[in-house]
Amino acid sequence: MATEQSVDLVDDETVGLFTKAVLLAALTAALAQISIPLPGPLVPFSLQPFGMFFAGLLLGPLWGGVALLLYLLVGIAGAPVFSNANAGIGYVIAGQSGGFLVGFLVGAVVAGAIAHRSIAPKPVADLSVPVQVVALTAAIAVVYAIGIPWMSFVAGLPLTRATALMAPYIPLDLLKLGIAVAVVQGGYLDGR
Repeated sequence: MATEQSVDLVDDETVGLFTKAVLLAALTAALAQISIPLPGPLVPFSLQPFGMFFAGLLLGPLWGGVALLLYLLVGIAGAPVFSNANAGIGYVIAGQSGGFLVGFLVGAVVAGAIAHRSIAPKPVADLSVPVQVVALTAAIAVVYAIGIPWMSFVAGLPLTRATALMAPYIPLDLLKLGIAVAVVQGGYLDGR
């Protein structure tokens, strides 16, 4: 009489984290469509940073990075998931927003690393508000540190001019940061 044995190739926790990463990639794509195109060399104003914020805070550095990597790969493959329904590798490499998109990936990893201080994510309820604020502020800094020089190069602008063009976005991103922390603290993303 033969006995059946079951082998789990991937544990339930990994499946859950991957599922959350896919959902956060989809959320980031949806938030990117809530955007306002701006004239000239300005990048669109969008709600994309919320995807980076939530990925880092909810999933930590590894899975938060996976979420934003999935988002980028889907967009590079041609799905219109970037702001204003843009897509393609050319939009990332040669577009003025490309550095900001790459910055979102790195920012999610940085936010997750600071917030969780490990590869494995902690429960969101265990993250204090000051830690969340520091993590998300660092993520914003990373996005600007990558995005502004990239925009400067692609648009042929002096770095100081590109920095000046992006300065008005900073208060708006800090407002988004505050909203993201309030959403997390309100328990809207962890089932409380």
